[in-house]
Order: sequence, then C-alpha cells, then structure tokens
Amino acid sequence: MIHRTLPYPFDSRPLQLRPLGTAIDRNRSLRGALCGAVAATVWALAQPLDKLILAGGYDDVELLGRAVVRSGGWYYPVGLVLHAQNGAAFGAAYAKLAPSLPLPAASRGPLVALVEHLASWPLVALSDRVHPAREQLPRLAGNRRAFAQATWRHLLFGVVLGELERRLNLQPEPVPPEPEPDFSSNGHGTLEHTVSFVPAS
Repeated sequence: MIHRTLPYPFDSRPLQLRPLGTAIDRNRSLRGALCGAVAATVWALAQPLDKLILAGGYDDVELLGRAVVRSGGWYYPVGLVLHAQNGAAFGAAYAKLAPSLPLPAASRGPLVALVEHLASWPLVALSDRVHPAREQLPRLAGNRRAFAQATWRHLLFGVVLGELERRLNLQPEPVPPEPEPDFSSNGHGTLEHTVSFVPAS
C-alpha cells in the first residue's frame, strides 16, 4: 500500500512576507532617524569648541534658526529643532543605504556624511544671497574657516550616526536551516518512506 502525502508548504508565500518586511524596514528607518537626531544634537553641542579653536563665527543652528526667527533669542531653540529634524531625515535615509555599502561598518557613516558635505557645500553661495538674515551671518562662500568647521562637524556627525545606527540595527547571525523531517503531518512519513508491500492473496 502506498500512502499519498501532500508536501507541507514550508516555503513562505510572497504575500506573507510583505507585511513583515515592511515592518522591519520601517523599524530600521525609525531607529536610523533617532540616531540621526542624536548625532545632529552632538554636532550642535560641539560647535562652540570648533568656533573657539578655528576662530570662526559660522553656526549651523543659527543659520537655520534665523531663517525662521529674525529677532530675539528664540532663533537658537528653533534652529536646534530644525537641525535635529534634518539629522533625523538623514539618519533614516542612511539606515536604508548603509547595509548595501561595500565598506567596513566603522567607515560608512563618516564617508556618507563627508560626501553629503562636499556635494552640498557649493549651495552656501545661494544662502549668502537669499537668506533672510544674511546681513547678520558670516559669508560662507570662499570662507576656508567655515569650510573647515563644516568638514569637522560632518565627520563628527558621521562617526556618531554610523556607530549608533550599527548598534541599534545590528543584524543577527543567520540561523542554519533545520533538516527536513522524514515524517508528514498524517503520521505515515514521506512518500519515499511510506511504501509497503501487501502480499498477494
């Protein structure tokens, strides 16, 4: 007698994977955004040090804040919030990009941050012309001290972002697949193991 068994669908179906994959991707981006906001806050807190060492008046928080608040002391807390938001957006994008970069984990954050810095720095010439508080801010185009400050700040941001994101989005070691069992759900075993002979009468 041969017992016919139906294979159990061990393979996951595509429709079952999509919600899980979307949730994992969303969580990764949220953790990256948190890392970016923290790294941007570290950037802001470290600015007084490089302003002192390099004797430069360039301040990213002030640049953002004075674009919204022209007078009074509220420009700084407003700028700090905007700066953290920018860091969060960058961190969310970085969290998706980082796993695909063929680089050592420790160098991904600094390299991405520096590439963004070099790509966006030419836009400071536009800021010098159209920023609503440009008369209260130092000119940035051609300003070597400001460029050095921005380079250091992006490097610091990238180091903090990369390390935090690597730790929060640490991928577990892959689990080896379990061997396929030699029995089926009906208790009669697989087709190869369920062949028996019935003596002729």
